[in-house]
Amino acid sequence: MAGAQVLLVEDDPAIARSIIFALERGGLSVTHSLLLSDARRQLGLRPPDVLILDIGLPDGSGLDLCREVRAAGSLPVLILSAHGEEIDRVLGLELGADDYVSKPFSPRELLARVRGMLRRVQMRSPVQPSASGNGPFDLDLPGQRISLNGKPLALTRREFGLLADLLQHRGRIRSRDELLDAVWGSASDRLDRTVDTHIKTLRAKLQEAAPGHDYIVTHRGMGYSI
Repeated sequence: MAGAQVLLVEDDPAIARSIIFALERGGLSVTHSLLLSDARRQLGLRPPDVLILDIGLPDGSGLDLCREVRAAGSLPVLILSAHGEEIDRVLGLELGADDYVSKPFSPRELLARVRGMLRRVQMRSPVQPSASGNGPFDLDLPGQRISLNGKPLALTRREFGLLADLLQHRGRIRSRDELLDAVWGSASDRLDRTVDTHIKTLRAKLQEAAPGHDYIVTHRGMGYSI
């Protein structure tokens, strides 16, 4: 995690300095952009490990860049905003942001959230083949696609995250808290039913794709496994 590259897009020099100081003290490397245009250039030159993105910028909305980044891949995005209204938080998360922090905030808290995002990325290592191969599933993490018996599954972002995490921990029980951390992160409302509801819809899609098979095992009081 030390030396991970962060791209900070923030037009307020004082706020940017405090963020850079905290992140660099935490062992991270920071590139700072004042404008969206420069941020897009930096992304093209060297994709970072995490993008920290202000919403209100002189040459546009950070939400537009968030949408572009999410359409292009799975780069972790943390949204900053001076607005405390729920609509900004919800819109940012719906566009694919992984976390959201409202100003004013503690730089130490921001560092902790960035570290959490990096840990979750590290946990998403490719599925290791077993003696019988990867079974009926084909997991494409970069493309965020999963196929079952050679046919792509039509999954929502959260369903993909749940199934990918279960596949990456094949044979191990994943608790609801572990699944919340891996898929929803610190932006989660921490409701167990959130996981249960998405597992229900995911299970239904798998059974539709492979009738007669139930790949997800429920371990009462413990969690789920493949």
